[in-house]
Amino acid sequence: MAKLTKKAKTLATAVDREKLYGIDEAIALARTHATSKFDETIEVALNLGVDPRHADQMVRGVVTLPKGTGKTVRVGVFAKGAKADEAREAGADVVGAEDLMETIQGGKIEFDRCIATPDMMGVVGRLGKVLGPKGLMPNPKLGTVTMNVAEAVKAAKGGQVEYRVEKAGIIHSGIGKASFPAEDLRANFDALVDAVVKAKPTGAKGKYVRKVAISSSMGPGIKVDTAEVATA
Repeated sequence: MAKLTKKAKTLATAVDREKLYGIDEAIALARTHATSKFDETIEVALNLGVDPRHADQMVRGVVTLPKGTGKTVRVGVFAKGAKADEAREAGADVVGAEDLMETIQGGKIEFDRCIATPDMMGVVGRLGKVLGPKGLMPNPKLGTVTMNVAEAVKAAKGGQVEYRVEKAGIIHSGIGKASFPAEDLRANFDALVDAVVKAKPTGAKGKYVRKVAISSSMGPGIKVDTAEVATA
């Protein structure tokens, strides 16, 4: 069994694993334990009472974090003509059509979010096996298949994040950087939880938000009192 480093030992004993913390206290602890040389992301894990294998229990959507993500998001857009120009003017990093499809087929993906105009979905559809597993496939429900490409690009650049429940019924999402003021992280936390609660699927039975934890990229998980989350 590998020996724990001094830092790992300190982190392991810094948080009471059994205690349920208030939201603000959990955020403060997560920031305190973000001691890496880089600016760690503050992450939230929401354990939901859903089984995403059933279509009527899928939880997926987008939310704009009011205080931003602290990340530089690269945006790729499938568009032609005036819409391609509109995307570039809005700040898209990569814009193209068949040429962009060929670049991606060649193994080069230079974006974190993908947007497409509806007329380009025939081209984008051919990339399903590449973009799908990476969660990059444009989707009308998420506002990433749209004629309003400028607005979609600005939203993706300005703090919009996509959330999606994983097989185990957990949503993981960053809510900003450890360097953010605590009140900004709280505002982003509230926005994320509010969006997930509003997205409760019809098929969900029993308690919906079962467990919540906050952590930094390299720090320990801090359990949050769900009673406080329900009123957040």
